[in-house]
Parts: sequence; structure tokens; C-alpha cells
Amino acid sequence: MTSLHRKRSVWFLLCLALATPAWSAGGVTIPGYAPATGVERSYRVQKATETDMSFWFDKSGTPPVTARGAFRQAMTVLSRDEDGMRVRWSLSADLPEGMAGLADSYQMNLLYRNSLTAYGTATLELETDLNGNPRDVAGVDQMVAHMRAMVANGPGGVPAAPESGLYEIINTIEANPLQIVAAMVPEAQLLATGQSYKDETMDVGPASATSRDEDYGGVSVPVISTWTLKSTDATAHTATLSLSEEADAAAFSQSQQPAIANLMTGFAERAKNLTADQLASLKRASKSRSVELMVSLDDGSTLEASEIVTVEAGGTRLRTYTHIQREDMPASLPLPAVLTARDLQTPDLHIEPLPSARAGPGIMDDLSTPPAPPTASQDTAVTTGDDAATAIAPVSLEVKSAEVSLSPMSYDHGLNIVLTPESAATFRDFTQAVLGRQTQMLINDKVVMEPWMREPIMDGRIVLAGTDRKDLEALAEQLRVPGPKILVRLRP
Repeated sequence: MTSLHRKRSVWFLLCLALATPAWSAGGVTIPGYAPATGVERSYRVQKATETDMSFWFDKSGTPPVTARGAFRQAMTVLSRDEDGMRVRWSLSADLPEGMAGLADSYQMNLLYRNSLTAYGTATLELETDLNGNPRDVAGVDQMVAHMRAMVANGPGGVPAAPESGLYEIINTIEANPLQIVAAMVPEAQLLATGQSYKDETMDVGPASATSRDEDYGGVSVPVISTWTLKSTDATAHTATLSLSEEADAAAFSQSQQPAIANLMTGFAERAKNLTADQLASLKRASKSRSVELMVSLDDGSTLEASEIVTVEAGGTRLRTYTHIQREDMPASLPLPAVLTARDLQTPDLHIEPLPSARAGPGIMDDLSTPPAPPTASQDTAVTTGDDAATAIAPVSLEVKSAEVSLSPMSYDHGLNIVLTPESAATFRDFTQAVLGRQTQMLINDKVVMEPWMREPIMDGRIVLAGTDRKDLEALAEQLRVPGPKILVRLRP
């Protein structure tokens, strides 16, 4: 494989170094990747991230916070020649049937739905090499223009603030369009990991190692990759490959120092009390990757893949899990427990959906106007005047708890508010009644949020972010005093 250094010449050199034949009379030949054109292949994709920041909260042994997602994506090879392929991916944020646990535990699906809306498309066409590695994206200019329109025409027509980071994302995509692939269909790269455009003959058991350099913010980090053919199945006509990768610890630690410094700044009080050994440990970082691949011995395509990536830096550990299975083939690789668990400790996130570009007559028309008001069929307590305006009474809410914490997904501080059961029911009814309208949230007569209500809030949880941490702490103290402290109303 070109991307994995598995060309014949590389294998020959490795075999000499390891004194192990890579091909022999008893070897197994994995055919070159030769996908059928015009045939749509559907894949079930499951993902999860585990974030452990218990060190910073001085709560060692606390279970990591987990976010997960489940998707059903489809891929079609449109054309193929001696230089490469054109591939179309049809993307969806819908949760497939039969997933473990409650639907709201799949928070990645909500985030992914917003990504599809932001890019303005549910289809990507990629130019790839003959292994399937993406090397270009079609329609980048249109997607960037769509994102710029969304940034310029936010809720109520208010442009996004420059410090929001959205403009930086757009600039990054313009500089490297393959970032779109990483955000929208990373499955393409993982599937290509197991595919080679040439036949490869391997023996079961012996390991072969290669080395490459990866760039992390201008720091070159050596990475050692070790490949093993674990087994073959003559009946299913498949081969199982494993890949383990380890980044050079010293170089990777060097590359992570700016991020570690930012993290320590966010926990300045905690950092002041650390010992010399703890500070030294914080500055060490590591990254490893483990992959298992089920490859077809008929056409060299990856039928199933399971990947775990672990990054430790600055007293935190982030572990990501990905499992891909082609739907017309039976599952063979074991799934990590995090992907099948019914109950998980998930982050407290309220993910407000972006306005859909498909809701109106045209993308730009829809983005430049506020959401439509609720229809008469919606269950709303309204009074209608001569001008057909609606009036909904404000609601006063009691708070069960209010805590400031660092988001394990964005590393921004947020005020996590949990309402009492009675107020949660009141808030649910209010949000259902004001769908499609802009509201205000007041704490002690001060407006702290003006969100557009695009979906009902059913769980009695509110997250206030985008404010200085000291201000959030002050608001949390106000909300800890008994009695109703939050007023929510329609924006005057």
C-alpha cells in the first residue's frame, strides 16, 4: 500500500532486515484493490470518544466522559483509471435502528447534523488514489461560500464574532480542503488503510515495521508502524490484518507544549499546587494507534475496520474509537464495550441545531431570514391580536444545581444549570410553545442569553457558555441561593 509503505520494494527491504520472507510458497496473496464502479456500498459506522480530565479536577479514578455516535454512510466508486478514482459519499446524521441505549446518548449525531448543515451538503465527491486515499474534494468553493454565508447571517441576522473561531475554520479549509474529509467522512481514510492497488503476498504471523514522519504544528514526529497478517478465512475469503503505530515520545511531547501550556492556564489555581514531579509529568505526551482490518481476498477491499487512537498530554487522556462494517458482510471484529454500552457518563451538552438550508426555497434565502414561527397545529398557549402576533407568558424557573466546568469536547468553560423537576417540565412546555422564535434568559434581571428556540429542551438542562469564567462563577453563586432565579421570556 502506498500510504502504508507496503509496496513490493519496501516489503523486500523489510524482509531482508527481519530475515523473514514476506512471500513464499505458503504465503497468502491479498489482491490489489479493484472495486466495482457504479455499485453503492453501505457502511455502518460507530464512533466514541473518552475524555479523562480527572487529574485537573483532583478526582482520580472518576470514569471518563464519553461522547458517541452511530451512522449509516454509503460510498460509490463513480470511475476508475490508471491514475486514481472518483468516489461519491452519501452522508447522513440519522441514527441507525437497533443502537444500544437512548438516542440522546449519541451526541455526535447532533454535532454531525450541524456539520452537514454548515457545509450545505449531504454528499461529497472525492478524487482518490488507487488505494482509496482522498487527495482532492469537489465543490470546495461552494461549500466555503455556504459557510461564509452562514457566518455572516447568524440567528437574527447577527454575524458571528471574529473570536468565535469560525473564520479560522473556514481559512483552514481554504488552505487544505482535505480538512473537509477529516471532518465529514474520515471513514474514507480508515478504509483505505487496508487497501493496496497492487497484489501483496504475506505470511501469517511475522511482523513488519516501517517508519514515517508526521507534522504536528511544525514539529516533525517519527511514527513507527508495525503490520501483521493475523489470520485468513478460506470460507469467507477474507484476511485479518493488524496495524499498531507509536509516535516518538520526545518529539510528540515537544509538539504538544503549546496546548499543554494553554490547559495549565485554564486550571491556574490547580497548577499552582502541583509538585515538581507532577509538573514534569504534565509536559510528557504520547500517541498510539491500534487498527484491525478485515480485507476481501476477492477484490482487496476493506470490509470491516476497528480503530483505537489514544493521546495523553497535559494530565488528560483522549481515546477515540471507530468501527466500520460493510452492511452486506457479517461482522467479525470485536466491538469495544464503549460502543455497545447502554449507559454512559456523557457530557452535559445542549446542542442547538443550525437552521436547515433545505427548509426554505433556497439556501441563501433561508440563511438570511429568521426561522418560521410555529404552525397552528403546534400545541402552544397563545393569544392572537389583530396583527396576528403571538404572546406567551414568561416563566420563572428554580435551579437544582449550577456548576462551572471545562467542556471535555471544546475545553471552554461553561455554566451547567440543572432545573428542578417541576421547573424542567415548565421549561419543556415553554420551549415547545416558542419553537422558531427568539427568547431571552435573565438571571437577576440581567439578560445572559438570547437563543433562537429551534428544538424543545426536554431534560431540564441549560448550558451557558461564551462568557468569562469569573462571570460564570459569579452567576453560579447567584443561582445557588434558594428560590426562583431564572426568568425566560420571548425577546421583546
